[in-house]
Amino acid sequence: MPLLSIVIPAYNEDKMVVKAAEVLTQLMEKEKIEAELLFINDGSKDQTWMEIERASKLFSNVKGLSFSRNFGKEAAILAGLEHAKGDCCVVIDCDLQHPPETIIQMYSLWQDGYELIEGVKASRGSEGKLHGFFSKSFYRLINRATGFDMSKSSDFKLLDRKVIDAYLRLPERKLFFRALSYWLGFKSIEVEYEVQERLVGETKWSFSSLVKYALNNITSFSTAPMQIVTFVGFVFFLFAIVLGIQSMINYFSGQSLAGFTTVILLQLGIGSLIMMSLGIMGYYISKIYEEVKRRPRYIVSVSTENERK
Repeated sequence: MPLLSIVIPAYNEDKMVVKAAEVLTQLMEKEKIEAELLFINDGSKDQTWMEIERASKLFSNVKGLSFSRNFGKEAAILAGLEHAKGDCCVVIDCDLQHPPETIIQMYSLWQDGYELIEGVKASRGSEGKLHGFFSKSFYRLINRATGFDMSKSSDFKLLDRKVIDAYLRLPERKLFFRALSYWLGFKSIEVEYEVQERLVGETKWSFSSLVKYALNNITSFSTAPMQIVTFVGFVFFLFAIVLGIQSMINYFSGQSLAGFTTVILLQLGIGSLIMMSLGIMGYYISKIYEEVKRRPRYIVSVSTENERK
C-alpha cells in the first residue's frame, strides 16, 4: 500500500498540535490510507514542541522535527519534504483552516495519475479588507511576472514523489513553495476548498510579517520590481524631454518663469526615484549575497526519531 506523508509546519500552535494529529489520524484510518504525520516546529516560543512530543506518544504515525530557531514557513515545508518517506506528500497548515477532508479528494486524484494536485481557495474566508487588498496586489504582481494565475493559491497541495524530488533538486536558498510548484510543471489539477475558521488561537501572520514574506518571495521568484524601475525611469525621461521643450519655447518667447521652485521640485522627485531605485537594486544584491554564502536553509536541533532511539 502506498504511503502518504502529511507535512504540517507549526509555529506557536501548541493548542492545535494534538487536535490536528487526532483529526488527521482518524480521517486516514477511516479512509484506510496509510499515512505518516510529520510536524515541523519552526522555532516556536510556546509549548509547541512539547505538544508534538506528546502527539508522537499518543499516535504511532506522528513524527516531529524542531528547528534551532525560527527559519520561516518555507524552510519548514522544505524540511518536511526532505524528511517525508511517502510515495506522495500533502502540505497542510496546523490550524486546520485547510479542510482535512480535501486530502481524500487529492489522494484519489493522485491515484488516478495526477502528479500535482493544487488546493485553490474558493474564497478568501473572513480576512480583513486591508489584508485582502495587499494579498490581491501581491498576487497580481506575481501573476504578471510568472504567467501563472496564483490569486487563489495556497501551500495546501499534494505532490507525487517525482515532483518532490524535482523540488528538492532546486539549488536556490530562498524558495517560494507555492510558486515553484507551478513552475515545475508535471501533470496537475486543481481542487477547490473553503477556508475554515480557526478552532482556537489567532493567526501568527502580522502585517509586518506578511509584508516581509511578500517582499522575500517577489524578489526571490521575479525581477518585476527592477523592471518597474526601468519603466518609471523611461517615463521620467519622456517627461524631461517634454518639460525641456516647453522650457525652451517659454525662454525664446520671453515667458519663462522666475525662481527655482520648479527646479527644486524636479530635483526632489528625481532624487527620490534614484534612491528608491538604488534601494531595489540593493535588495537584489543582498539576495545574491545570501545565495552565494550557501548557508543551510534550516537547522534541526531535535527530532522525535532521535528521542525514540
